[in-house]
Amino acid sequence: MRAVLFLAALLAGCASGPRPEEIRLPPGFEISVYSGNVPQARSLALGARGTLFVGGKENNVYAVPPGGGKAMPVAGGLQEPHGVAFRDGALYVAERSRILRFDAIEERLANPPTPVVVVADLPRYKHHGLRTLRFGPDGMLYVPVGAPCNICLPEEHYAVITRLNTNTNEREIFARGVRNSVGFDWHPQTKELWFTDNGRDLLGHDAPPDELNRAPRAGLHFGYPFCHGGDLPDPQFGAGRPCAEFEPPAAKLGAHVAALGMRFYAGTQFPAAYRGAIFIAEHGSWNRQPMSGYRITVVKLRDGRPASYENFAEGWLDGTTAWGRPVDVIVAPDGALLVSDDKAGAIYRIAYTGK
Repeated sequence: MRAVLFLAALLAGCASGPRPEEIRLPPGFEISVYSGNVPQARSLALGARGTLFVGGKENNVYAVPPGGGKAMPVAGGLQEPHGVAFRDGALYVAERSRILRFDAIEERLANPPTPVVVVADLPRYKHHGLRTLRFGPDGMLYVPVGAPCNICLPEEHYAVITRLNTNTNEREIFARGVRNSVGFDWHPQTKELWFTDNGRDLLGHDAPPDELNRAPRAGLHFGYPFCHGGDLPDPQFGAGRPCAEFEPPAAKLGAHVAALGMRFYAGTQFPAAYRGAIFIAEHGSWNRQPMSGYRITVVKLRDGRPASYENFAEGWLDGTTAWGRPVDVIVAPDGALLVSDDKAGAIYRIAYTGK
């Protein structure tokens, strides 16, 4: 009953649209609406010409022109096309069970091409079934496949991050023991993969933490379902599998904050203290008291390791009512930070003005 009440509070009052004036930022930063008509705005990707492509949780993918403005649908009738990625002029879109490719998309926004099916055999289950896409420095397309449950001992092709050679269609598992990663990026200098991971539910309001993980090489196991947060054995599956067997998180994030999209800040607009830092979109809890997340946080590194974890943008949560929920972040060509919000149906632009 308590979970139902929290979920009702979360959903109470459908979002009436973006409210950038309610967002609190560090001194010198300003927020504005980059595009205000993007229903269920989720994952973000930038085209070579500055077009912002936005995946959704319904059935459409949108394109926002360079500099912002009205979004236009470029693909429809899809099955939860959350993930988007751009490479060599083509837009890649991840449905729950397929990956599609739209060639020369920026030249044909008004008349999008018929998509090419790149992958047609991803798991069709709905639980943790949204697919995030990113191309790595190695040219491979990375695709997480979450656990088909809250907590279970899944088959080996679940709770993993896979990578795909889009030229040969060869696939391999890059990381295991990953419950549900919806955001990842590569360190600008070391090219190591970093990713967020959502912790399991029903272990209390304050455990386990969501995680920020670092994978310097392929083949590492990050603990699920045996160990959470690097030091919390699972009460059902942890016996006989000590946490020392697994890769600990680089940083523990807030419990149940639903850490989703993340990016290294590689721009030059923000002050030096933010260069190389990790910005994380925390979508917000659904069953925690008090509610947590609903913000953008920043993890600053020192000598390649997390040194701090702090709020950067907050205000989407008003007491027990959330009018918006951040999903993804991306650094625009001018160095501003773009943020998607699937509840308010908007993209925001956070810029540093020094004022």
